[in-house]
Amino acid sequence: MNKTIVLLLLLTIGFTSCKNSEKEIDKLEIAKKYFVALDESNSSKMKDLLTDSLITSIPKYEYEVRYSKNDYIEKWLKWDSIFEPTYEVLEMNMENGAVKAKVSKSDKRIFFFMQKPFITNEILKFKDDKIIAIESEYINFDEETWGKNRTELLNWTKENHPELKLDHFINVQTESGGKKFLKAIELYKNKK
Repeated sequence: MNKTIVLLLLLTIGFTSCKNSEKEIDKLEIAKKYFVALDESNSSKMKDLLTDSLITSIPKYEYEVRYSKNDYIEKWLKWDSIFEPTYEVLEMNMENGAVKAKVSKSDKRIFFFMQKPFITNEILKFKDDKIIAIESEYINFDEETWGKNRTELLNWTKENHPELKLDHFINVQTESGGKKFLKAIELYKNKK
């Protein structure tokens, strides 16, 4: 009788361990799909990966934005796509039920402001196998270069193309805001 109970207990523990291992693999797969959807600016792939709302944060800068799934896809993802981003996952692993990924991102905006890819640690948190929160930590952010180039762009645009009103749109993360931002960068680069 005791051998039967011990055997059942071991089988239960083994089954539970396998099930938890499968969940971790699922979260890693979901995270991989998320970064592929970002890289492709693919809104239809993104819809299946997120909960109905998403929190993005950068704790160092006390920055937090709460998006509805629709706003994240229809506003932020479309804004991001304007700059033709490339996302490359450098490392990815499970940590305390979340996925931690080291990611390199390059696009026209980042290269204009920083002249090199932007590297971050991203922590993706889950609820019911959907992404509910993303926390970012900047690894190589060059605040000085970014700030200098941003100020030059804003001043030049204000003086030479005030109709763009870039100082009003530089932080507007919508498709139209992104288009104005990119147009200002292109005009600035072609000024000579």
